[in-house]
Amino acid sequence: MPLLPGAEPFRHEGGEVGVLLCHGFTGSPQSLRPWAGYLAERGLTVSLPLLPGHGTRWEDMQLTGWQDWYAEVDRELRALRERCTQVFVAGLSMGGALALRLAAKHGDAISGVVVVNPANKVHGLTAYALPVARHLVRTTKGIASDIALPGSAEVGYDKVPLHAAHSLRRFFQLVDGELPQVTQPMLLLRSPQDHVVPPADSARILSRISSTDVREILLEQSYHVATLDHDADRIFAESFAFIGRLAPSLGKEGTAAGG
Repeated sequence: MPLLPGAEPFRHEGGEVGVLLCHGFTGSPQSLRPWAGYLAERGLTVSLPLLPGHGTRWEDMQLTGWQDWYAEVDRELRALRERCTQVFVAGLSMGGALALRLAAKHGDAISGVVVVNPANKVHGLTAYALPVARHLVRTTKGIASDIALPGSAEVGYDKVPLHAAHSLRRFFQLVDGELPQVTQPMLLLRSPQDHVVPPADSARILSRISSTDVREILLEQSYHVATLDHDADRIFAESFAFIGRLAPSLGKEGTAAGG
């Protein structure tokens, strides 16, 4: 099955500091590609994988579940750890939940976590209906392209496969129970005007993690897919500064390259 335009995974061989970027539910690497490019240009080794079932057609996603999505990012993380002396994880929406589970499971092997509008729960009546509804109805309306910036669009599915949504709900429940195991420094960026993930998700995450080095930034001009929105440049710059503060070798590499 051919990939949607822009949905290709992105990898860049840079220095000894690596970052793994995780895209969102029904989305694709396209939503994080500018972020990945920004970090790659500044000397980082970057991995932005395509999650199984994503980037082609929603029917393919119907056959996958959270175990498939998590296994992909876990595999990429292990590859980065072999290549780099320090590794960071980052993600948008469900990608944020994936990054948080990686942080909970891998501990000191991860130096820091960056999440943008992280998701923690499937809300509303839909959540309670999923166990039964997924056997009766195949899809519901899509959630892609919640973006304030005119002309900016997210490459994602226009439908949400309910089997996958049911698996997502179970994954959120699992990650919620593991949040106290997250101890790494964290940068959380969220949009007050988010039509996909409510503020309660970020608040819940911040209240449950065990990290002591935590910073929250509000993205006032953006909607859910903030990485393609008005505040994208701020996300890129703040995340690079966060990584640079925790990875002193990054600055030294840049000085060496510049000299």
